[in-house]
Formats: sequence, structure tokens, C-alpha cells
Amino acid sequence: MKSCDPKSCDTCPGKEKMSKEETVRCKLARIKHKIIVMSGKGGVGKSSVAVYLALALAQKDFKVGLMDIDLHGPSIPKMLGLRGPLNFTTDNQILPHEYRPNLKVVSIESMIEDTDAAIIWRGPLKHGVIQQFLADCKWDELDFLVVDCPPGTGDEPLSIARLIPEASAVIVTTPQEIALSDVRKSINFCRKVNLEVAGLVENMSGLFCPHCNEFIPIFRTGGGLKTAEAMELDYLGALPFDPAVVEGGDSGRPVIEDDGETPFKTAVAAFAEKVLVRANEIAASGLEKGKTLH
Repeated sequence: MKSCDPKSCDTCPGKEKMSKEETVRCKLARIKHKIIVMSGKGGVGKSSVAVYLALALAQKDFKVGLMDIDLHGPSIPKMLGLRGPLNFTTDNQILPHEYRPNLKVVSIESMIEDTDAAIIWRGPLKHGVIQQFLADCKWDELDFLVVDCPPGTGDEPLSIARLIPEASAVIVTTPQEIALSDVRKSINFCRKVNLEVAGLVENMSGLFCPHCNEFIPIFRTGGGLKTAEAMELDYLGALPFDPAVVEGGDSGRPVIEDDGETPFKTAVAAFAEKVLVRANEIAASGLEKGKTLH
């Protein structure tokens, strides 16, 4: 494939001759940072973390894409109050939903008629759909692409690691040992497939009492920090449990959009800032490696 200007990828006269793999590389060249949000097990609030990370980055005026590849349990559209199918351009590119002008969202839920239908797909079909999300979506230029993976180390994380080898992973856990045991498997998965780990975030690390503001460690606290230290990873912070986050997810109104400060919103802002710092460090490291190779 001849080199091309990523900024003119969509209008390139040779794009019809590109393979899917070449189109993916061309589209990804227009995206500065790629962040994969992973977890070792379900029920740790991974999708909520992906949503709030994308929202926090968008609030900092970055151009952000949010891609939901949890194909069997997509929840991103509901959490953001996005309804209806995705539209297409005249040249058959998928138009992501626009939650706000600088936040685009794509999910399999927005591409199927019956959202209650079970999706029974094998690995190759899953890989093809994820590849289509990257190749055929009109993402344009982005500062960040945040990818919400399903829990575990199955087909979807493996596909995204192969399709976006320059991505970095944010791994979500909760403080209890059973979650930490599974998250260590996710870390080892990343290392086995040469996927950079941006760091570990502890979700639902405790509750601030709405009456007295006293901190209540529901599942204990500190397990995420200890695991990050033991596995020699960056610790990206702890997000407290907030019932308003659950209510906001059900109603399609994220609490980060509300006025006023809360412990959760403060923690999300600090978490997003640490992810931003790590993304820049990883990008700089990649440039240095490139210089060394040349």
C-alpha cells in the first residue's frame, strides 16, 4: 500500500482498492490515542468507567470516540440515552451517534432491530464486526478512541489487540480478592499479546455516606493499589460507589453532566487526568522506539 495523507483518507481516490486491514490502518492513523477498557470479570462497572472516561476527556475539549464492542451485552447507548439506529453516508460509511459535538459513539445495539435478541456469534464473525467498526465508521480525526471490551480475555479483546496493536489498556477492578484474582489474568493477557497497560483503576472502592459524608469501605479498599504495585503497573485511582451513577445509567443521564461537585465526579476528573498523562507518556515512548528502530 502506498503511503497516504491520513487527513484525506476518506477522499483518497485509491480507497476502493484498499483491503479492510489497510482501511483500518488508515482510519487509525487519524486517531492520536487508543484506550481499551478491560476487566477480568463482569460486574465491576467496566462500561461505566469507559463512559465516564470518555465524558471526562470530552469535557476537557478533546475529540473523543467511544466504541462499544461488548457484543453480547452492549449497554453504552442506554447509559448515554442514545436511541435509534445509526445512519450512513452516501458512500456507505457508518455515522456514529453524536452525544455531543466532540463525542461520537458506536455500539452494536444501535445496529440491530431487536435490542433484546441474543447475539450468538463465533469468533470470526465477532472479529469482522469489530473490524467494520474501525474501517467503516466515519470517526474522522480524534484525540482519543475509548473502546469498551467485554469482560475476560476472549475473542473481542484478542481481536482489538490485533487490530489496534498500538493501543493501551485501562484495567478495571473492584477491591475484593475474587475480582483482583481475575484482573491479574487480564494483566497477563495484555503482556502475552504485547498490549501496553496504561494502568489499573479501582471501581466501587467505597461509599461516601450522603448524610454525614463518612467514607464506608463496602468491599474493603486498597486492593487495586496493592495489585498495581505487585504487578508493577501505574495506579490510576479509585472511584467511589455512588447510587446516583446507577440511577443515571438507567435513565440515560450521566451524573458528570449535573451541576455541583461530588466525591465521584472529583475522582473521575483525577482518573481522566492520570489516563491523559499515561497516554502522552506511552505515545512519547512509542516515538522514541520508532527513532531507535530507524
